[in-house]
Amino acid sequence: MAQATDPSRSQPATLSDVARLAGVSIATASKALNGRSQVRAETRQRVVDAAERLSFRPNQLARGLLAGRTGTVGLLTSDLEGRFSIPILMGAEDAFGAGEVAVFLCDARGDAIREQHHVRALLGRRVDGLIVVGSRTDPRPALGGELPVPVVYAYAPSEDPRDLSIVPDSVGAGRIAVNHLLACGRRRIAHITGDPGYLAAQERAEGARSALSDAGLALVGEPRFGMWSEGWGRAATTMLLDQHPDVDAVLCGSDQIARGVMDVLRERGHRVPEDVSVMGFDNWEILTTASRPPLTSVDMNLEQVGRAAAHALFSAIGGARRSGVETLPCRVVIRGSTAPLS
Repeated sequence: MAQATDPSRSQPATLSDVARLAGVSIATASKALNGRSQVRAETRQRVVDAAERLSFRPNQLARGLLAGRTGTVGLLTSDLEGRFSIPILMGAEDAFGAGEVAVFLCDARGDAIREQHHVRALLGRRVDGLIVVGSRTDPRPALGGELPVPVVYAYAPSEDPRDLSIVPDSVGAGRIAVNHLLACGRRRIAHITGDPGYLAAQERAEGARSALSDAGLALVGEPRFGMWSEGWGRAATTMLLDQHPDVDAVLCGSDQIARGVMDVLRERGHRVPEDVSVMGFDNWEILTTASRPPLTSVDMNLEQVGRAAAHALFSAIGGARRSGVETLPCRVVIRGSTAPLS
């Protein structure tokens, strides 16, 4: 207790500390301390007790790291549809806590000139920092080292190694996908994926090959690169079955591709998952849960990417800057398309 109230502490307790001590999420801790009705009474009391033990106050963040600042950050994206930026934004806002930090979202639409315009506008609002979200995992040009505020790149890494970038582990994602299929008893695994110009497509294939090699196996044929579409999934599966009719699993580079794969398997009389397991990437629930059977998919944990980027930005605002590319693990969400062989 003495340590928690010691005025010489170098860093004040944060909302994250309170949440960790109470055993709840940051969002729940925020709601409990703000008196929101969605939190159960026993949970609220546990959070309040943790806050008291740590001498935390809801406004302490603003008085601490953000003292003398505007309490605003900019989130700059090139993802027009929000497919990747929205989960990252949700994770970042969760990490920013109890409404003490406002997030301005700007869409550059993949246009470098528009992006610079947004950067100037955000700096004009005196934001304390920027999170830059890419539309794909390929390295992107840096905003420049002369900016007066810290910048953290999420999903798409900066080309400048002096910047800090938080990205999903695409190689590891390919590995865990194949390991799941192997655990389901599959041994003749093919890989149908998207545009070979995408780094994520290459890295997922690399991870898949590595996991199979560790098991003394190899992919059925070479990875089939094409488009991120159901149409490509159907076309590639037709060619695959003509050449390798004994395939027992297809790892797909996206959920859209996987839907096309399952269409052709069904038309050819192959049962999913009894005869052939099918697995996607991205865990886009509008596709995975509507598939028949529901589609097993690799989730890139984009909300966690957003949370990690927000925490890193907080640290940088407080003077503790990091650099380099940091990868976060992905996870397999298991559904009915990859049940083990009977």
